[in-house]
Amino acid sequence: MAQENYHIPVMLKECLEGLAIQPDGIYVDVTFGGGGHSRAIVDKLTTGHLYGFDQDADAKVNAEGFDKRSFTFVPSNFRNLKKYLRFYGVTAVDGILADLGISSHQIDVPERGFSTRFQGPLDMRMNVNSEVSAKEVLNEYGERDLAKIFGMYGELNQPMKIARAITAYRVNKPLETIEQLKEAVARFAPRGKEAKFFAQLFQAIRLEVNEEMEVLEEMLGQCAEVLKPGGRLVVMSYHSLEDRLAKNFINKGNFEGKDEKDFYGNVIRPLEPVNRKPIVAGDDEIARNSRARSAKLRIAEKK
Repeated sequence: MAQENYHIPVMLKECLEGLAIQPDGIYVDVTFGGGGHSRAIVDKLTTGHLYGFDQDADAKVNAEGFDKRSFTFVPSNFRNLKKYLRFYGVTAVDGILADLGISSHQIDVPERGFSTRFQGPLDMRMNVNSEVSAKEVLNEYGERDLAKIFGMYGELNQPMKIARAITAYRVNKPLETIEQLKEAVARFAPRGKEAKFFAQLFQAIRLEVNEEMEVLEEMLGQCAEVLKPGGRLVVMSYHSLEDRLAKNFINKGNFEGKDEKDFYGNVIRPLEPVNRKPIVAGDDEIARNSRARSAKLRIAEKK
């Protein structure tokens, strides 16, 4: 599967500059995907090495053409960052890249169930071997749990009413397809803003299915531990929930965004922000790749 048909890397130049790559350095791409960012990193290495993490079986195919002398593919969720680096004898790295969310390829395959544009099963698993899919969430969660997900992860209005509509629908038959889900909640989509409503709904379900917020917190905490002093963390997010976690952790050293200071009044945080405001894509890139429109890039350096 050719990388260019899989996923166009967003803000590639900015990511590479943010990592400040050293030819002999050790780097990690925790979201390998189509390998676009990883290939560009490897091209800048001489004696250095890159470890690419991805839990999606399709991503492994994209890693087959990489030179094994400078690259290792790790078929795992990035919540296992420290565990697998330790397995490969790596205790500290010079840079970590995280391009969060789902890839263009995952969105464009109807069978994966990520997109509102297609008819398909209620799946949304980034790791197809995971036990919990969107189908289990929508058919087995109670009203209150569904409402919590829709409100917290989807930031939807009337989350309880939406949850109630779903539990009422599944009394007669289980929810199994995207079309059924749309049918169950269509009346809550504001006129003229249906696409946004369903995008928020799908985001909420996807985040729950893949435990994305919990996994992101785990990964960010591990990044602070495995980066060398002066090492760089580059995080690219595509929605406000992800960006808020990255921003809070980089700026405050915690996920709540609260100032924790030492005796001298200095904020206690393991990383130092390199850019105060997130970097965004230029108009030319957005014209070429619409996914870049919502991307926000944050860069931090280990103290």
